[in-house]
Parts: sequence; C-alpha cells; structure tokens
Amino acid sequence: MKSMIVRCLLVAAAVAAIVLPQVPAGGQPTAEKKWYKGNLHTHTINSDGDSTPDAVAAWYKENRYNFLILTDHDFVTDPTALNAIHGAAGKFLLIPGEEVTDRFEGKPIHLNALNLPSVLLPAGGKSVVETIQRNVDAIRAAGALPQLNHPNFHWAVSANDLLAVNDLPLMEIFNGHPQTNERGGGGFASLEELWDAALSGGKRTFGVAVDDAHHFKAFAKNLSNPGRGWVMVRASELSTAAIMAALSNGDFYASTGVELESLQVTPTEISLVIKEHLQTRYTTLFIGEGGKVLKTVQGRTASYSLNGTEKYVRAKVLASNGDDAWIQPVFGAQSGPAN
Repeated sequence: MKSMIVRCLLVAAAVAAIVLPQVPAGGQPTAEKKWYKGNLHTHTINSDGDSTPDAVAAWYKENRYNFLILTDHDFVTDPTALNAIHGAAGKFLLIPGEEVTDRFEGKPIHLNALNLPSVLLPAGGKSVVETIQRNVDAIRAAGALPQLNHPNFHWAVSANDLLAVNDLPLMEIFNGHPQTNERGGGGFASLEELWDAALSGGKRTFGVAVDDAHHFKAFAKNLSNPGRGWVMVRASELSTAAIMAALSNGDFYASTGVELESLQVTPTEISLVIKEHLQTRYTTLFIGEGGKVLKTVQGRTASYSLNGTEKYVRAKVLASNGDDAWIQPVFGAQSGPAN
C-alpha cells in the first residue's frame, strides 16, 4: 500500500511539472506573447458606412483579422451581440469604440476613443490644439485610449499643433481613405513627417495604420475600402485588456502588407526578420530625430544598435511591391520623459 501511494505521488509530481507554467521570481506565470492582427478605425451604417455592423465584423473575421474596433462617428456599437456571433476565443474579438467627431473653424478634428464603454460627445475648444487636448483628456477620463485620426484630412492638424498636445499615445501615420492626404504635398507634411516632428519634439506617440473603411459593397481606388492598413499587436492573449495594454506600450507594428517573421526591441537595439513573400525585395530604414535616416539595410534581416546619442530610433520597411511596415520608436537617453 505504501509503495502504491509513493508511486501515485511521483506520477502527480511529474504531471504537475508538465502542465504548470513556469513562475518567475515576481510570482506571476510567464506567458508567451503572440501576434494579433487588428483594425482600429472603421465605419458601419450606424454612421456613414454602407454596411451593417454584422456584415463589417464578418468581413474582418473572414479575412483573418483577430480583432476589430468599430468607430462610428459619435456612436458606440455595443459589441456584446456581435461577439456572441462572431467572437471566437483566441481568434476573433470585437472591442467597442467611437470616432469622436469635433471641429474648429471648419477644420475636422477627429479622435478615436478605443475601448469606450458609452458615447462621448465632442469637447470642443477655442483652437485646434485646445480642441485636440480637451478631447484627449475626455477620452482618458472615460477610461478609453485616444488616437488622433488623419491629421491631413482637410489639412487640419500641423506639426506645431502636435507639439503642443500632451498625453496623446496614438496617431494615424497611414489612413486608407482616399481623401486623407497621408503623403502630404504642396508644402504640407506627410503623416509620417508629422509623426517625426512630434517624436523629435519629445512626444512619446506611437504610429498606427488603419483602413478608415466605409465601403464594403464595392471596391475601387476612390472608395474607402477595408484591408488597406492595420496593426500587428503582440500580446499575451486575445483580450480587450491585453490588446489595450500593448497598444498603450507600443508593443505593435503598423503595416499595409509587410509581415514580420520576428521582431525584437530592447532599449538598446531593434532587430527584425521579414517574412518572405514571393519575389518581393525589402529595404529597412532606421530613422531618428528630424526624420533622418540613420542606417539602411537591404534584405529580409535588419538590426540597429543605439549608441546612446539618439533621441529615438524607429524603423520602416519598404517592400518592392509597394507595401510598408512601421516599427515603433525606441526612445534613447536623449529623449525627454514620457507624456
């Protein structure tokens, strides 16, 4: 009998060693993070889109996205029923959101409120900066994550405006809508140049790529269709809390088609491997203060080691087929404190 008990205890110990996660010194089990593809900006017939929330959610799920935030103008679609139909543990998740739609002297000032529980009215303001700031503060107070949308839509937001705004964690650096002027021109900065201006001025803002999709029933260059820009978020699980935390911390990259096989970011180095795609060729630019290219690397593997003099370093991958990817900045010793 005694020998049988001993054998049972040994078997139990062996099973426990197999199934229990490793617990580090801090006392919390470690969990391997995974990549989740998501869209942060899209519309339905609850504002100015052409399709129902059900049809929009179905499109993104069928096209292998992992999460979606519906951001209708001044309207929050409760995702509970949609998650009951389309949600799948570890595979697809809908998160509530709203495009808070404000204006100053004819300039559209739009901010997404990500993971917003209920409708938030525009806060208004006496200048572009005040309008942005008051909405950022209101979104934060509501427990949501603010994101500045399409700064060049009607050429609404300048670099000086961005430098005067505080606590803005996310801004669009690519927007797939054909009227958002993401490349700039005619003396106006591109969205990426605006981002560099903010980073160079000490702002710790991360760049996102989005669809801003409105049209799901017809596809054309002059329509705002889905599938044009997205984020790849690295999180411990597919949950609202984990996705929001990763977005807040910059643990993601933005893309219009480039996919990374691996990405390692530390306070002193950025290294990446690009997933091979047919006959596509790749160039990676490591970019620092003022948008200056610090290093150029050809091929699928690239890395940059910070030397301690940089304010920030970010990376951009250019593909020969026209696709891009943007890796979030590492802030060096010369950078100011976080917002």
